[in-house]
Amino acid sequence: MKIKIKYFDGATKLKKISKGNWIDVYANKDIFVPVNDRAMVPLGFALELPKGWEGHLAPRSSTFKTWGIIQTNSVGVVDDTYIGDNDQWHMPVYCLQAKDENGTWIKKGDKIGQFRIMEVMPEIEFEEVEFFNNIDRGGFGSTGER
Repeated sequence: MKIKIKYFDGATKLKKISKGNWIDVYANKDIFVPVNDRAMVPLGFALELPKGWEGHLAPRSSTFKTWGIIQTNSVGVVDDTYIGDNDQWHMPVYCLQAKDENGTWIKKGDKIGQFRIMEVMPEIEFEEVEFFNNIDRGGFGSTGER
């Protein structure tokens, strides 16, 4: 599958996946995020996602350890209508732990997140019932208790 990509302001180029199923993304400017504050980190690219596909943006496993930040919306979803010439992807972050004085520096080119694309969920219709006639699993959070 080929996807059109536009880069902004000397952004780090995305690399073809050689290992794993996610594509790393990079900060496209230096940003200081104070502890207990948030920022929108520009990622330096826009994609023309194919109709019926969406991008899922998430932190890397090392993001918190390295910068003390979390992604504010846990997983960002970019749909196939966010395809304009200026629709640059961003990663919203929140600083929980200072890595520098009173916050953390994210530098241009830092590998702070990752994304993958997936087909959108098919159109579904709900059928209301009184019973499923299945065995109860044991309540929310009960995995592994049997």
